[in-house]
Amino acid sequence: MSNLQIKVIIAGRTYPLSVSSDEEVVIRKAVKNIEENLKKLEETYSIKDRQDLLAMYSLQMAMQIIIGENPKQEEKSDNNTRQLEELKDLLDEALSPSKKR
Repeated sequence: MSNLQIKVIIAGRTYPLSVSSDEEVVIRKAVKNIEENLKKLEETYSIKDRQDLLAMYSLQMAMQIIIGENPKQEEKSDNNTRQLEELKDLLDEALSPSKKR
């Protein structure tokens, strides 16, 4: 897998990158997504400073990541709670005075 030298433009700045051919497609899609979202933010909030737009977009992306992680944490918590309840039931049954040994 050889590295390609590409240039991407984000918020009016050019960034030279060295990427694999597999990464190039993903990077170009990501850049397109960023630019589209910056344009939407610019239109919605009438902000012209690209740095402010990048900061707002970064905040949105960070929030999406955090929100995306929370359901996983809730699933783990629910699973742990369920397992603890099962263990409690087993212990209650084992320690029950009415149970003959």
